[in-house]
Amino acid sequence: MIKAVSFDFYNTLVRFWPPLEEIQQAACHELGLTVHEDDITHGYAVADVFFNRENEERPLSFRSDEERLEFFGRYEQMILETAGISVSMDLARRVWKMAMSVPKDFIPFIDTVPALEQLHEAGYKLGVITNLRRDMDELFQRLGLASHLDFKVSSEEAGIEKPHPDIFRAALKKIGAAPEEVVHVGDQVRSDVMGAKDVGMHAVLIDRSGYSPDTVDCPTIASMSELLELVKGLN
Repeated sequence: MIKAVSFDFYNTLVRFWPPLEEIQQAACHELGLTVHEDDITHGYAVADVFFNRENEERPLSFRSDEERLEFFGRYEQMILETAGISVSMDLARRVWKMAMSVPKDFIPFIDTVPALEQLHEAGYKLGVITNLRRDMDELFQRLGLASHLDFKVSSEEAGIEKPHPDIFRAALKKIGAAPEEVVHVGDQVRSDVMGAKDVGMHAVLIDRSGYSPDTVDCPTIASMSELLELVKGLN
């Protein structure tokens, strides 16, 4: 019997505003590059796999400023290469710096709060498991999510990042549930799906862009509105 649902935070419950695709497109335009938003979305889907793999091997928070700049230069190159533009490392860094200089904030996806309300009304405990190193309580309050969430585990609190089993086990301890009683929902195959399944939790991939690999061994949804019926089906 499913008792709880945990969520990844960024790109699952919330997105950046202004949208990263718009920011990237504007930065590219300033530097004489033409790229379409849909292609940038595809670029992020590919580059984020690289991001999570690299961060798993050596968290970015442990790297020097120069190492992070080098990493994000390669990350930007990957975004643009997937979007159909080949650029030098120097130009990739310039695009990245320009894009990152734009003020931005998190906002919930339009389907997030309605889905959380439905799940809560159905009796499920809800929470977040995230690698984000922020004051999550303040963030939940500001985004209007605090009343919908019963627990949280951040990498800062757990001392380890997804997909390491200990961050998922910390969440299970907070919930007071067995792994098979919890569903984890996230947008990354390795850090979310594989991480959850490795400790015995159910996993659901949310693929809002439609660019997830075809070989994902778990249920996949395109919107949070699909989640309640899926969770009920697992019971």
